[in-house]
Amino acid sequence: MMRSRIFLPFILLYLFLHGTSTHAADISIHGFLQSNYSFSTGGPNPDSGDFKLAEERVQLKLEAAKDPFRVFIKTDAFYDHLDRKADLELREAYIDFTASSWDMRAGRQIITWGLGDLIFINDFFPKDYEAFFSGRPLEYLKKGIDGIRIGAYPGFTSFELVLIPFFAPNRFPDEKRFWMFDPMHRLTDREEEKPSSSLENTEIALRAYRDIAGYDASLYFYRGFFRQPSAMLDNPMMPTKLTLFYPKLTAYGASLQGKAFDGVVSLETGYYDFRQDRNGSKPMIPNSQTRFLIGYQKQLWEDFTIGLQYYAEYMHDYAAYMKALPPGLPKEKRLHDLASVRLTQFLMHQTLRLSFFSFLSLSDGDYLINPEVKYNFSDHIWAALGANIFGGGEKWGQFGQLARNDNVYLQVRYEF
Repeated sequence: MMRSRIFLPFILLYLFLHGTSTHAADISIHGFLQSNYSFSTGGPNPDSGDFKLAEERVQLKLEAAKDPFRVFIKTDAFYDHLDRKADLELREAYIDFTASSWDMRAGRQIITWGLGDLIFINDFFPKDYEAFFSGRPLEYLKKGIDGIRIGAYPGFTSFELVLIPFFAPNRFPDEKRFWMFDPMHRLTDREEEKPSSSLENTEIALRAYRDIAGYDASLYFYRGFFRQPSAMLDNPMMPTKLTLFYPKLTAYGASLQGKAFDGVVSLETGYYDFRQDRNGSKPMIPNSQTRFLIGYQKQLWEDFTIGLQYYAEYMHDYAAYMKALPPGLPKEKRLHDLASVRLTQFLMHQTLRLSFFSFLSLSDGDYLINPEVKYNFSDHIWAALGANIFGGGEKWGQFGQLARNDNVYLQVRYEF
């Protein structure tokens, strides 16, 4: 099935080109060769290895356009030294149709909504956190969805509708390469239940956006599933089996961004309604939450930018959650909040970039630190050296549980 999905877009491209004059179609091919290595500095991995990542990959991006259609394909071929295998990964493959007041994109595509820097309130689409924590380029944090995006532009506002018939979860660090907190580690009998591909389970995401007095304003709606799994036990008192499933989620959100205080201010909020636990009495399903983000970005001097964020999650029905929480499981706080800072300095005619990013959880006391140096040797070759440093807080905290996974990474890319 996976192989057929990989070759299907190339068949689509063949039919597109042979259904029209190749002389009239605008065709381009680009890509890169990349090496990516990440060495664990926090001690051996759970599988006794020393590397989080060791791979080489080649990416090809092919685009063919003839009004009103456009076909785009982006696929990676790579060799993973740790698993000792070669594989293909279809990153994106879609066809666009553009009309005067609407457009449509069908196929695998990467969609980004919301305003957060590595904080996702109204970006309901799948992420690859293993790629980020192991030191791949930031673009690999986002995963494509297989679906249809329709944009409509009637004039008074703009709309973007996304339909996703095939559910894709977030990807979390591999237990062979990353130390992770698992309160149920003794339960080895496990299974995963993903939402089936049906009309009822088709995810729906809607965004309405427009300019208001110079500010970019958006409203969001999502109905689908939470992409982080919850755990269900066969017997809460004496469990023998654990089932991972994805709770049903409806979300409503809004965002506003524009110039203020000599910089750019971002405001974003969202309400998460977990439809299977609206009274908060099921501790294995997240309670409904309100999420909030305020961000500020400013250029302090030439080629130096600072970005600050404050983010909070507030749990509703907290008393019901505490009453239903089984003994021995970590207790969630009613309020989770964290701050982030991003510093970026360009030097040497912008060929050298020094960057620093950090999360600090104000409620839990854990942190992530990510310094990086990137140098462009030419228009086609660049290399980046960085580190991911985790720690603080409790062993079950978002970043505290990763304290043994510190790593230093190297990225080298030749673009063509």
